[in-house]
Amino acid sequence: MAEPIFLWRGVDREGKNVNGEMQAPTSSAVTDTLQRQRIRATSVNRKLSLPVWLQRNATVSSSDVTRLTRQLATLLQSGVPLLQAFDIMRRGLRHTALQQMVQDIRHHVEGGQALHQALQRHAVFDALFCNLVAAGEMAGMLDTLLDRIAHHREKAEALRSSLRSALIYPTAVLVIAVVVMALLLSFVVPAFEGIFQSFNAELPALTRFVIGLSSGWQRHGWTLLLLVLLAVWALQQWAKRSKTLQWRLHGWVLHLPIAGKLVRQACMARWTRTLATLFAAGITLTDALDAVKGVAGNLHYQDATESMHTQLMQGRSLAQALESTNGLFSPMVVQMCAIGEESGALDRMLDKTAEHYEREVTATVAKLSTLMEPFIMVVLGLLIGGLVVALYLPIFQLGQVV
Repeated sequence: MAEPIFLWRGVDREGKNVNGEMQAPTSSAVTDTLQRQRIRATSVNRKLSLPVWLQRNATVSSSDVTRLTRQLATLLQSGVPLLQAFDIMRRGLRHTALQQMVQDIRHHVEGGQALHQALQRHAVFDALFCNLVAAGEMAGMLDTLLDRIAHHREKAEALRSSLRSALIYPTAVLVIAVVVMALLLSFVVPAFEGIFQSFNAELPALTRFVIGLSSGWQRHGWTLLLLVLLAVWALQQWAKRSKTLQWRLHGWVLHLPIAGKLVRQACMARWTRTLATLFAAGITLTDALDAVKGVAGNLHYQDATESMHTQLMQGRSLAQALESTNGLFSPMVVQMCAIGEESGALDRMLDKTAEHYEREVTATVAKLSTLMEPFIMVVLGLLIGGLVVALYLPIFQLGQVV
């Protein structure tokens, strides 16, 4: 459970009135922290927490963390002291949650904690982020490590954006098509049905099918929609609890005709990019593999990474371990790692490999979008056009008779 936030007011050693917010287990802990900062607390009150739906600017996104990391790295590389860098960043923020987070981190760093310890208090900084910051502090190259973290996160967000763009267009078109079909079946087809009844003639088979579909939708449409939503929810819950089902779904995705190639490229790009960042930070290869196993987002790659970690502990090279993953990693990844191990430039080889697969993902997404557009247009034409033809076919036939 997260610690509460307290609003405090006090007087500093120069006699100036100061105030702020602090996350702590109790109000006495706030007072003790302020005393160590040579601030005499005059009031400490717990901040009231509103329901989530009433809070504004209450969350910190991954892109917010990336921007903060880039800003902090730039300031430190410019020679600005760490505490002053936090002050500069906080003054330039409009986001309430970000301001509170930066202020809390600054208070704990000023109170004697290391930066990675202050970051661990906030869930938006994952274990990988905090471990890299800790390595930078130990090596005395915090600005360089923060720059590498920012670069890594920027590349990861660009990759996610590419994958998201491949899904947004077909998903939006599919949703619009379903809504249009539901409106036509609910309102337009019943209006035409009343007109058709006045013809006193046998309707074409296509028209009868559409009228039957409309009647079934009006009687059972909402029930069917509810059942579909419940089935999707139940499948999600089952997948969360069953690793066997997750394994099968992840394996099925990898073997899809076009999407499977895209997922493989994205997994290899994430994996090589993260491993390059960790290894360049001075983290040993075995520890880096232990930290990188979950970044691909696929259980098959996670289990393969765990197997590679075991093989490295037994004395095998990374290239040899990669060859034993049943084709999850392409021959290019294996060869680049072999060259990197022989030349002592494994981090650079991994970085170049990541850049290659990131470019491949972008190119595949562009090709997929180009191929999807005519396919979606054909499907929409068949659905909407077929419905329109079914409604007007009896009228055309009546005109021919007259």
